[in-house]
Amino acid sequence: MKLQRAGAVVLGISKDSPQALKKFKDKYSLPYALLADEDKKLCEAFGVLKEKNMYGRTTIGIERTSFLIDEQGCVAKIFPKVKPEGHAEEVLAAVKK
Repeated sequence: MKLQRAGAVVLGISKDSPQALKKFKDKYSLPYALLADEDKKLCEAFGVLKEKNMYGRTTIGIERTSFLIDEQGCVAKIFPKVKPEGHAEEVLAAVKK
């Protein structure tokens, strides 16, 4: 879903390598840029590194989160624990407010 608002930018950020992100973007024909955060500095700055339990082991992983940033560069809304189903519509509704 494209945002039709002037000045709107959609970015995806992941701790994966640029090569892995290119493969993912190509596979799913994503219409937006994906940025690599291999050193996890952005993940740390935005507080998305969380403790997770996987197969009985506790690990630190990224909690899928979306941030809506306003024209002044301030975080206007945070969408934690994102599930892909219906998320684009939820974000678009927030942008229109």
